[in-house]
Amino acid sequence: MSVEKKKPVPSDIDIAQAAVVKPIATIAGGYGIEAKYLEMHGEDKAKVRLEFLTDNPTAPRRAKYIDVTAISPTPLGEGKTTTTVGLTQGLGFIGKKAISAIRQPSMGPTFGIKGGAAGGGYSQIVPMADFNLHLTGDIHAVSAAHNLCSTALDARMYHESRWSDAFFEKQGMRKLNLDPMEVLWRRVMDMNDRALRKIIIGIGGQDNGPLRETGFDIAVASEVMAILALATSLKDLRERMGRIVLGLDKSGKAVTTEDLGVAGAMTILMKDALKPNVLQTLEEQLAFVHAGPFANIAHGNSSVVADQIALRIGDYVVTESGFGADMGFEKFMDIKCRASGMMPDAVVIVCTVRALKMHGGGPKVTPGKPLATAYTQENVELVKKGLCNLEGHLEVVRKFGLPAVVCINAFPTDTDSERQTIREGALKGGAFDAVVSTNWANGGEGAAKLAEAVDKAASQPSKPVLLYSSEMPLKDKINRLATEVYGADSVSYTPDAEKALASFSDLGYAGLPICMAKTQYSFSHDPNWKGRPKGYVFPITDVRLAAGAGFIYPLSGEINTMPGLGSKPGYIGMDIDTTTGMITGLS
Repeated sequence: MSVEKKKPVPSDIDIAQAAVVKPIATIAGGYGIEAKYLEMHGEDKAKVRLEFLTDNPTAPRRAKYIDVTAISPTPLGEGKTTTTVGLTQGLGFIGKKAISAIRQPSMGPTFGIKGGAAGGGYSQIVPMADFNLHLTGDIHAVSAAHNLCSTALDARMYHESRWSDAFFEKQGMRKLNLDPMEVLWRRVMDMNDRALRKIIIGIGGQDNGPLRETGFDIAVASEVMAILALATSLKDLRERMGRIVLGLDKSGKAVTTEDLGVAGAMTILMKDALKPNVLQTLEEQLAFVHAGPFANIAHGNSSVVADQIALRIGDYVVTESGFGADMGFEKFMDIKCRASGMMPDAVVIVCTVRALKMHGGGPKVTPGKPLATAYTQENVELVKKGLCNLEGHLEVVRKFGLPAVVCINAFPTDTDSERQTIREGALKGGAFDAVVSTNWANGGEGAAKLAEAVDKAASQPSKPVLLYSSEMPLKDKINRLATEVYGADSVSYTPDAEKALASFSDLGYAGLPICMAKTQYSFSHDPNWKGRPKGYVFPITDVRLAAGAGFIYPLSGEINTMPGLGSKPGYIGMDIDTTTGMITGLS
């Protein structure tokens, strides 16, 4: 692919649309994925049929497995996806056959404040506009499957309120007797819409169904999305769909999608979404873009099936877990790797001068507002004070027995003294190496030193371990997370949380791993606590069950499962040239 590098660097969308993109069949073929295993969606993207795995069931894992995580970010993000793509390009630059494997972004944040999530500068996945918008329709399939279940649930409650047990028995069914106060299943849509967080349905009389409170979550927070990311086959997908718990009946027993009779239909809607999507980097490496569970609500990692395929066909697979090591990386290990059995060889922790200054006590960072001068002028002391956050994330990675390379994602306002301070702090904190990367401006060449460091780290002997065993009681798992990862002294529970934990244990779900829902902006539950908070009580306000996905998710602090739009959303600056079809403002 020919991409002419210019100074100053054009916008992300300009770079992406100027690129000459090779046919994806050619890219995939170079990695050994034959055309018969591809379902084309135009010339530049495709789905990979799962027959690639079933036709080669004993094919060995070839690739080294790298997870890219980060320190606790600013609201602007620290370039983790850009680094993931850049490292893939950097590994290609030093002669390795590398593959990216990342999540598909929700269109809610894309049109909200975040913008695109395909990387940035000269480290992007293309076609960038398709990547950030509908792609091949997987998120729409998640929404359809989830909302089919929602409508089936409310219809069943309506009919059960009108008809006798005998009526249902004649149809080969039984009454579910769902308790309206114990319904756990909501609705979803893939847009930021705060007005739908809490709603009343059934208004207008009995013919419109039972009157009750419910609400909407964003589609990528759906348990169906979490299942898509963790399912290993169509059979596994179908079984997980049937295990989803929708609520409790009036005797306190779990009611599942299998009980409702909707699990098969939901799987039909998801059968094509299970096939991972392939695109390419600006430097022609293969990129899997599949599944997109939120990282502060769900497990925040791309799909197991994409990694299963990628690990058989490359030298390196570079995947990305959401937010910091306390969030996506911990869930990558304790949920995704526990489910897949595939363990990583090394970890990259992305940090920036900007974020460390914030954790050192710098002024508030607000999207859409200019950065304070503390972030644009040299301040080594502020960086030093913020190193505690990086040290905390390094400690988390070490708990899992893995070597960590710190990537200092370069910004033009950084100084050599600030970067050297980070490097020294990282090495003192136990990093295998710490390297400056300029891949945003220089593509793979700018990440070559990072790639060399990762290549060396991944070649070291390591013994990855999980943080806790499945057999541990739920409270012990939560306590270990709170004290060993988040830095708390103890955990407190509301009465509702205590009740939920007891109920889920009684129902037989105590063996599931924990997927903590908390803020991404702090090790703690409070987004305003920067640096490395210690010696506090970690509060659990509620506990929810995702039996199909296979985890329990406690909630700590204020967690919204449906984001809202800001006063000046990103869509305001987006448009399309009706003559050329070129998109503007998507970045």
